[in-house]
Amino acid sequence: MDLGLKGRRALVMGASAGLGYAIAEQLVKEGARVAICSRDEGRIREAARRMGASLGVAADLTKPGATKALVEQVVAELGCVDVLVTNTGGPPKGGIEKMTAEQWQEGFQSLWMSVVEGLQAALPGMKERHWGRIILVTSVAAREAMPLLTISNGLRAGLMGLVKTVSNEVAEHGITLNAVQPGYHATERLKELGIPEEKITSQIPARRLGKPEELGALVTFLASEQAAYVTGQSIAIDGGWMRGF
Repeated sequence: MDLGLKGRRALVMGASAGLGYAIAEQLVKEGARVAICSRDEGRIREAARRMGASLGVAADLTKPGATKALVEQVVAELGCVDVLVTNTGGPPKGGIEKMTAEQWQEGFQSLWMSVVEGLQAALPGMKERHWGRIILVTSVAAREAMPLLTISNGLRAGLMGLVKTVSNEVAEHGITLNAVQPGYHATERLKELGIPEEKITSQIPARRLGKPEELGALVTFLASEQAAYVTGQSIAIDGGWMRGF
């Protein structure tokens, strides 16, 4: 199936490894011109070389204004951003009494304001071209809270409301906005959380971890021409882990 992405310009955040890398790599395979970013300049340049991305940019999205500047740089170098994929690392674990004000502020900038800045920077150009795809990579924690992921649980839940609100605002301009909510996938983030794999897989009906390329395939479809009527959705990809509807 031709997904209609040849020549489209895409920006994938947090793409030096893991889920972001898998998404960007799939978009490259579909013929898109892809820009990727992460904090570490050496890692992002190597990732861009490895997958064949058009541009690798070092950017710390926990800093106010960094996402806006990133989108502007990619527009200047590639000409526009047709597909925007927001993706940032998860905040540290901890209960409400242990998380500091600084950790909450950094989490808010990383998980929330990076999305807002990205939307505000990318939407005007998408409206002019009457075409755009925006996909937020969030987490199943947005719908089913995970133990001790206090900051992530709280902030990611709010993004579902943002998706519904903004998607309705921009639909008439040929722009779709959706969120994907990964469950447990085989990435470095899982190792950071320190949860034994066998304990996790025993709770997943599919009895295995997700593969990053499976999420990449879902995001690539949402970025395609064929997904033009899919908007305002928050789609879980978790092997059945969530118990709710």
